[in-house]
Amino acid sequence: MSATQRRRPKKEKKPAVIIRLAWRLGYQPGRVMREVLEWIEVLAVAGALAALIMIFVTVRMHVPTDSMYPTIDGDQNGWKADSFFVDRITYYFRDPKPGSIVVFRHTDAVFVQRIMEGSPAEAAGMADGERLYYLNTVPVYTKTLAEDALARWEAGTPLLLSTIGGGQYDLGEKPAGASTFEDLGIVIREKRIRYVKRLVAVGGQTVYIEDGDIYVDGERLEDERFDREYDSNSPHYLFGVNPEVPTVVPEGHYFVLGDNSKASFDSRYWGFVDDRDMIGVPYLRVWPLNRFGLMR
Repeated sequence: MSATQRRRPKKEKKPAVIIRLAWRLGYQPGRVMREVLEWIEVLAVAGALAALIMIFVTVRMHVPTDSMYPTIDGDQNGWKADSFFVDRITYYFRDPKPGSIVVFRHTDAVFVQRIMEGSPAEAAGMADGERLYYLNTVPVYTKTLAEDALARWEAGTPLLLSTIGGGQYDLGEKPAGASTFEDLGIVIREKRIRYVKRLVAVGGQTVYIEDGDIYVDGERLEDERFDREYDSNSPHYLFGVNPEVPTVVPEGHYFVLGDNSKASFDSRYWGFVDDRDMIGVPYLRVWPLNRFGLMR
């Protein structure tokens, strides 16, 4: 028997899954339609893999403000802003470290989702969809912050709720035992977005800003990553700005600041980032092209 005769026949290529499925359904596609179906399968698999990567491995984002300038350049319109990929795997294997740039989810605004019938809020004339601003003198940066203040006030305390549009609503006196917005007849919806900031302190540490410098556990941070002027003079700041009473970061939480302090909405306003809300670490800048490269 010759070498040619001994050669094994080539294995026949297995039809694509989508074609075999079509056969099972009783459809016999022609040559052109088979090619179309094979391309559909390839694109579907590629799309599914891309979706899995974006959900579990990496995500692309940009910062629409200058809160992290000059480390990350931002732009209100987005097209001039740095665009970068975020590694979502790292924090499954290690904890975030102070000095790192971190990406996380946090409340950006608090809205009225629904007003309950017969409630103080309905009597005051509040409407669905309004964005909350102040409860008495407490800014409503997050639902939790405002409700913590409400729970501390004594029964009978007059309650005035203001909204971003200029609305002022007299909710009467605080009912005995009231500690949530729902107790006042307001169902809340929080708008949460991705933020990018620099991690300053972790759970169990104390932090405050004085004369433009950051102090953690009483020690001034001298690392070059913190070599910038940090603002502590706004009356809107609630955390980390009083040297006489340093802010204690709760366990399982983080204190974060923007590198461009005066243009940053960060922990000075709303407090802390929960460990569960951490997303990952920026690692590759892809736009603009003249700044393309790995991010520290």
